[in-house]
Amino acid sequence: MSESKLHFFTNEPVVALLGNPNCGKTALFNLLTGSRQKVANYSGVTVERKEGRLTLEGGKNIRILDLPGAYSLYPRSLDERVTCNVLLGRAEGEKRPDLVLCILSAMNLRRNLRLVLAAKRLGLPCIVVLNMLDIAQRQGLHIDIDALSKELGLPVITSVGIQANGADGIKRYLDQLDWRNLSSLRTGTSDATLENVASHIAHTETDNIQVQRILKNLHLDQIIPDHLTDRLDAVLLHPILGPIILALLLFFIFQAVFSWAILPMDLIKAAIEYVGGQLTEVLPNNWLRSLLINGVIAGLGGVVIFLPQILILFFFILLLEESGYLPRAAYLLDRIMGSVGLSGRSFIPLLSSFACAIPGIMATRSISNARDRLVTILIAPMMTCSARLPVYALLISAFIPEVKVWMGIDLQGLVLFALYLAGIFGAMGVAWILKRFTSEQFRMNALMMELPSYHLPRLSNLAMSLWQRAEIFLRRVGGIILTMTIALWALSSFPLPPAGATGSAIQYSIAGMLGHALANIFSPIGFNWQISVALVPGMAAREVVVSSLATVYALSSSGADATEALVPLISNSWSLATALSLLAWFVFAPQCLSTIAAVKRETGGWKIPVVMLSYLFALAYIASFITYRIALFMGLG
Repeated sequence: MSESKLHFFTNEPVVALLGNPNCGKTALFNLLTGSRQKVANYSGVTVERKEGRLTLEGGKNIRILDLPGAYSLYPRSLDERVTCNVLLGRAEGEKRPDLVLCILSAMNLRRNLRLVLAAKRLGLPCIVVLNMLDIAQRQGLHIDIDALSKELGLPVITSVGIQANGADGIKRYLDQLDWRNLSSLRTGTSDATLENVASHIAHTETDNIQVQRILKNLHLDQIIPDHLTDRLDAVLLHPILGPIILALLLFFIFQAVFSWAILPMDLIKAAIEYVGGQLTEVLPNNWLRSLLINGVIAGLGGVVIFLPQILILFFFILLLEESGYLPRAAYLLDRIMGSVGLSGRSFIPLLSSFACAIPGIMATRSISNARDRLVTILIAPMMTCSARLPVYALLISAFIPEVKVWMGIDLQGLVLFALYLAGIFGAMGVAWILKRFTSEQFRMNALMMELPSYHLPRLSNLAMSLWQRAEIFLRRVGGIILTMTIALWALSSFPLPPAGATGSAIQYSIAGMLGHALANIFSPIGFNWQISVALVPGMAAREVVVSSLATVYALSSSGADATEALVPLISNSWSLATALSLLAWFVFAPQCLSTIAAVKRETGGWKIPVVMLSYLFALAYIASFITYRIALFMGLG
């Protein structure tokens, strides 16, 4: 993800959204900014930042920052440190916010109010936004807004993050605000600094007393149970039913990745073939036609076709996250993960790695235990990221028949599920081995995490997040994948074959010679020279392997065969043993260079990235060798 600064509205007031995780802050950010938002990283660190633009009815433009969720302004993790640095004006290239919107969940005032009291000490203008008021009222929780405002000494606005007009009150207040004079919203007496331990403890004790007093004065000091959440948790967190439901849910997701994507993939495939056919008729048979058809169309088309499957996977991950189920999954897996030396807190970073290992590695910053964090970083690349999905989908489509095995269960989806499980079990095995070599002082801590109330996901938030993921994927297609595809086409096309040469021209090219050299290393695991060539640019991005294979095989063909789809080409030229070996390779092989760079930044040196690269390459080669030899023994060669 790009680390470029997002200061595209530098002369406009900056409003920062501050709140605990699960307070509905990001939902409000989406309501305020809509599609006018960008995602990148904070300068110098790999913590995700979101920035957007809000245009008020009066025409004034405001920059909105969605700060990382924090429980305290005494930072225990890098996420919280980044939030503190932004609020204190210490973030590189970012000015101090002009106004802070403190987002409170009406369902968790006892915890959320502590952060408001800490924010008041910073000397910044603050406004309190009471979110999820609709849920609180349905549960019989009545909050006196005026009394809360009087207790805090700050304006209090209500909002409902899941409704289309839920942020209108915030917009009206900001529109009427005198931006030249915000002193009435400033309660701190001085610019605070990052607290030391002693002052943090003192402030915490004072804040706890003040929060208890506020809740008592508002008659909110009695905890009101969430009956719907309690009833759902009785089933979903049941020690027997809970894990079974989680396994079935994950199984359903991987079935849907194949079955739901058939129609859109067929449409994309037809469009690619149509464009290729039109170019073949229009352009003369020269290097330009070869570049466009065998390079760009074959390479990029071979990757874009898998976009529907990636979006379906992202849709379910976002759905589980928005509904509040993901922390429950972490709770269910805490005992299993504890058996290999991890806590359930590692689950969410590892789950994030199914989308991309980079945000998964970034998410380990919320793990306070140094040993748990390091082990989670080491095994995160073994989670099957979305970049591997095009490779899996290609090989499964080519070699696994599209049949139903039992009760409508699709065999292709079953194989995909097995590949994901292989990555998970492999990662757990590595974690168990690392546990054997860990000293007692670094043993894991007990899992402590918040279980938010269940709520229906907002479709607009899901659509916006999916659109952002599609943009990221397509930018990779139009950026690094396009670059690598053209580079591979050039290496595969030049030099030209000598006079009287037999065979396809690519065999005499630089890529062909490199592939034949690497084939000596990879032939024991069943890889031919075409696969060996594709693995090299695949280090830049996993999806490039598919486009590289498409380019190599297109250039290896001639005439009408040059535009033939990749699936029948490899199914006719590879053995099943080779395909299974390549699948085993991608279960364990290191991910893209961006992941390696992220690990280096997170760990502060090259030691851990080198260790990770070494053991993952060794695992991949061993797994492929065993798979290939067993397949040959079973007569699948």
